[in-house]
Amino acid sequence: MTDHGPGADRPGHIAAGEDRWMLVAVAGLLSFVAMLDMNIVNVALADIADGLHVSAATAQWAVLGYQLPVVALLLPAGRWLDGVGTRSAVLAATAGFALCSLLAAAAPWIAWLIAARLAQGAFGAVLFVLMPVLAIRSVRPPKRARAMSVPATLGPLGAVTGPAVGGLLLDHLGWHSVFLVKIPLCVLALVVTWRALPPDGGLRRPDRRSAGDALPVATGVAVLLLALTLAPDRPAWLLLALAAVPPLWWWSRGPGGRPVTGVLRVPGLLRAHGAVLALAAGFAATHYVVALHLQRDDGVSATTTGLTVLAFPLGMGLAGPPGGRLADRYGARPMAVTGAALTATGLLLLVPWDGAWSPLDVAWRLALAGLGMGLNGGPTQALVMGTAPPDRLATAGSTVQLARSLGFTLGPALATAAWGLTGVPRAGPALAATAACLAVSLLALPAVRP
Repeated sequence: MTDHGPGADRPGHIAAGEDRWMLVAVAGLLSFVAMLDMNIVNVALADIADGLHVSAATAQWAVLGYQLPVVALLLPAGRWLDGVGTRSAVLAATAGFALCSLLAAAAPWIAWLIAARLAQGAFGAVLFVLMPVLAIRSVRPPKRARAMSVPATLGPLGAVTGPAVGGLLLDHLGWHSVFLVKIPLCVLALVVTWRALPPDGGLRRPDRRSAGDALPVATGVAVLLLALTLAPDRPAWLLLALAAVPPLWWWSRGPGGRPVTGVLRVPGLLRAHGAVLALAAGFAATHYVVALHLQRDDGVSATTTGLTVLAFPLGMGLAGPPGGRLADRYGARPMAVTGAALTATGLLLLVPWDGAWSPLDVAWRLALAGLGMGLNGGPTQALVMGTAPPDRLATAGSTVQLARSLGFTLGPALATAAWGLTGVPRAGPALAATAACLAVSLLALPAVRP
């Protein structure tokens, strides 16, 4: 791993000798909020459909309206953010995200709600890219992995706790509350960022050429995400993914794609991105299959299922901070490999699952896999951000977030396909374990420099 740091002249750069952990906490908080929004609305779709008098299929766009722009705009946002001030970008994106949450909660009809969610997804894409950049610029190089472990751990925790938090809010306060709950956290992040980050060069509007160049990648990624999202219910939707190839290929050959492909050509970075995607797919596939199998085949109650599945994020939360500290001491790559290997071990132990297992038998295996994910997250992020060119940190952050987001969406789709084709519930855990083993091999290979 090569230690490149952001140059002293970069906007929003933290002065040498200072560690601003409050800004790292802001990065973690906003990662949690942005990922929470990915899943918290799912549990409210039936109530939204009833409250706004629309069908369940139409209400589903309250979720897709956020997810599609988040993933589609990650790469264009990364390229844009490489040339703007960190403080200005964080303030603008957080304020826009909070405002859109308020507008969504106040929606009197479905078109209003979908429009608010589309705009919120655009701000969410900027937040996803900014969080690793903010974390790495807030501390000195010897503490990078420690800092990166905060957003890398809290982000996935937001994703898996979303349904539980949403269910509680829905039962007591109604569907509007699932949008309002994030506003106080955004206000806190705004106050800390305003006070802790020095003024910078501000924002700049994307030029017409950049905006036009963003269209094909946004189209291709949105089509790919839509295909993966709809595939669990109807696998034939996977064929739609083929339509994403032409616009993405055209974009990769243009001025917008060259900076991204240039980052991925840095020795070791492409394999690290592959490992991030594989582990995210394994994580999402396991979460999906275990919850489904416990309730459908083992007859376990929803409460017991929820507590069992929470073993995974609990393990992640416990191992995340120590993983960053160990990576700062012994190196990011060894710690990333160790974490991925531990995750693969936990998932491999799930493969022989039969109907005789108790929820506790499943839970300790999930906890073991979660410990590995916690140990892996920060070091892998630090490995990528520390190897990327200093003037391409936001681009590197966007590519990692895209790999992780596609992995989260790809996991359930592949697990459903494997289960449907084989008729064997353990096919899902086997696929997840295979993905984790692939991640181990990708991370273990050292970068070879030309």
